[in-house]
Amino acid sequence: MTIAYIELYLLCTNIRFNKIMKQFFKFLFASMLGFILGIVVLFFLFIFIVSAAVSSMGTEEVKVSSGSVLQINFSQPIRDRSSKNPFEDLNFSTLKSNKQLGMNDILKSIENASNDDNIKGIFLDFSGLQSGFSNIEEIRNKLLAFKKSGKFIYAYSDSYSQGAYYLVSISDKIYLNPQGELTLNGLMTELMFFKGALDKLEIEPEVIRHGKYKSAIEPFILDKMSPENRQQIAGFVDPIWKQMATDIATSRKLNEDDIYKIADSLTIRNAEDALKNGLVDKLAYFDEFLEDVNNKLGNASGEELKLITINKYSKSNPKPKKEFTSDKIAVIYAIGEIEGGQGDDETIGSDKISETIREARLDKNIKAIVLRVNSPGGSALASDVIWREVVLAKKVKPVVVSMGNVAASGGYYISCAANAIVAEPTTITGSIGVFGLMFNAQNMFKNKLGLTFDTYKTSNYTDLGTVTRPLTNGEKNILQVQVDQVYNTFTSRVAQGRKMSQADVDSIGQGRVWSGIDAKRIGLVDELGGIDKAIAIAKKMAKLDNYRIKELPVQKEALEELITDLSGEAEAKYLQVKLGPAFSYWEKANELMKIQGIQARSFYQAEFKY
Repeated sequence: MTIAYIELYLLCTNIRFNKIMKQFFKFLFASMLGFILGIVVLFFLFIFIVSAAVSSMGTEEVKVSSGSVLQINFSQPIRDRSSKNPFEDLNFSTLKSNKQLGMNDILKSIENASNDDNIKGIFLDFSGLQSGFSNIEEIRNKLLAFKKSGKFIYAYSDSYSQGAYYLVSISDKIYLNPQGELTLNGLMTELMFFKGALDKLEIEPEVIRHGKYKSAIEPFILDKMSPENRQQIAGFVDPIWKQMATDIATSRKLNEDDIYKIADSLTIRNAEDALKNGLVDKLAYFDEFLEDVNNKLGNASGEELKLITINKYSKSNPKPKKEFTSDKIAVIYAIGEIEGGQGDDETIGSDKISETIREARLDKNIKAIVLRVNSPGGSALASDVIWREVVLAKKVKPVVVSMGNVAASGGYYISCAANAIVAEPTTITGSIGVFGLMFNAQNMFKNKLGLTFDTYKTSNYTDLGTVTRPLTNGEKNILQVQVDQVYNTFTSRVAQGRKMSQADVDSIGQGRVWSGIDAKRIGLVDELGGIDKAIAIAKKMAKLDNYRIKELPVQKEALEELITDLSGEAEAKYLQVKLGPAFSYWEKANELMKIQGIQARSFYQAEFKY
């Protein structure tokens, strides 16, 4: 009985085991199948989203109906050049891109609209602007040129920020929601200082600099602006505010002093105040505004307006009036901080920009180069690499620099060799100075974390630059000599390019920042104006009657850009949403982590509180 019982037990156990294994493999294969099916579904979903995103950018030609009104809305930050990244500002609920056009396409579209018989006027439709002031000024000037065509510009919004109002002030009529708001209270710029935080963390910044105005390092060693820094900030903020007040007063047929009084007393506190003080023409709801536009166009009451957005209009491809020619002017965009390597659409990689300038120099069909610079600077070495290519290009064909919001420090370094430099009156430039920045975190490691370090080295300076100990006096002297040498090189480059003595460059250098209008006065800039002015100068220098514009560097195609940048874009977008207004502080802190080697950099980003 015992043996039979054991056999029966083993049989039952075996049956149970087989059932368990069958169940195990059943669930295993089901899970594997589900996983594979999930991957397949996600793959096709990804392809669908990418296809939708790419198609939303639209490559087909857009037809413009007769009697259309161009609707301009600036809902995203305004860059110098339109991006090809289809995931940029993609609305996942509609699978359509809300991408903002770059300055290149905005200016081109406004100019095309002035010559397009189908476009009868422009509707400015925005309440705020995210842009440097020089870009706003350049768009404003292009809109003023549009008005010479005899077509109208109307503006409507529920509210206007100061920057937005400055731009729409050129309008023939400005409308405001009866319960809306309009801000006109002057400019401010705010700097963030890290000294207190570094003191709490027991981290000692070790700064080597040349130039009493090289205020890029002040946030690490001070808790407020130095007198020299406050002086130079006033030197470019005050002219910008005066420019705004003068332009608004001229456009609105007001007295400039009235604009100052309105800002100083905060006179405009509601929509009625804005109307009473002549800043707007009419308080109206949107339907009433549309009715007025219909009347302007001679349409029937209640007729639907033929509005075409500037994003859509930019794809309409109006026929060029010029005859075809192989002659070209290359517009090379150098945007962002300067660093070694390839860079991207947001940074200036010395390898990529140098290669682009070199290719433009060797291209026989390119008769002139316009270098569009919008940069606070960065690596001194990378700046010098780019400078060399500008010098070589200048020997073969005209090179003209167009400065955007900021072209300071390294941004000026790469500009100074050009045949001519064009800047807006409000461009921030100069900052001819250099610095080195290191940190001694020895006390933080020891007192906060209980960590100590001991080093064996084969040579005296093997550990130069380590954060685990302070610099010795000998090391500081070595670094100071290097910084002085770079500053000497920088000033000699400027003296050579601007045909000035090095002593004169030093007197206006020392790291000081200048507005475009002051930079012209002291000889750092040749002409005031935007990129159109720079192109006109390049055309004249190259003796061209007819030409085409070739924009460089060549941008990656949409899918390639997406695959390359998707992870980085997603991270940045996530942080931007989570941090909100604090995102700009995260960006500034992130910039510090990238600093390597001696810097020709200004931390001014032309960011004002409008």
